[in-house]
Amino acid sequence: MKVLLLSGSPRKGGNTTRALQEVATALEAQGIETELMELGPQAVRGCTACGWCSREGKNQCVFNDDLCNEFIAKAATCDGFVVGSPVYYAGANGSLISLLDRAFYAGGSVFRYKPAAGVAVARRAGTTLTVDQINKYFQINCMPVVSSSYWTLVHGREKGEAAFDGEGLHTMRVLGDNMAWLLKCIAAGKDAGIEPSMEPKIMTNFVRSDLEG
Repeated sequence: MKVLLLSGSPRKGGNTTRALQEVATALEAQGIETELMELGPQAVRGCTACGWCSREGKNQCVFNDDLCNEFIAKAATCDGFVVGSPVYYAGANGSLISLLDRAFYAGGSVFRYKPAAGVAVARRAGTTLTVDQINKYFQINCMPVVSSSYWTLVHGREKGEAAFDGEGLHTMRVLGDNMAWLLKCIAAGKDAGIEPSMEPKIMTNFVRSDLEG
């Protein structure tokens, strides 16, 4: 079993990465393999609603000049995910959101039914809103959201300060332990012949023409 951890911070090796490393340490202690991806400072384009990914059905975005398709490809080989972000104006980093928009629209099927969790890092406030924003991608894609003993956040501004947030790092370790437990439960269920299922999608629209009655 393997968990992919994605740091959405433009600062490689910063506090967001430190928080995710704490999760990874707990996972590895439970026998779960981990891999860390860092978004870093590179630009990530937003979705242009071109529809190419839907038409082609390849679990790929038409744009191949950033991390999006690499992220989807790695996700296909993993069993769980932790996505972390610094707080920008009470929300996640815009580059991370652009990446998640495209990855989940183009490759949502490779994430489906796999457990995941969002993590936020901030100097002070906006963390719970950021965690909620990230978790929404999982919640509309049939993915179990892994919890911890507190909101999954760590505090720190300057590089290295996260190491001094004892409660935040404890929360990250509990998150890792809970992720490992859930992954093992899912694996045991599969061994027993238990698989998830979903009825065909029913889509409706709030806008109706008077001609439709």
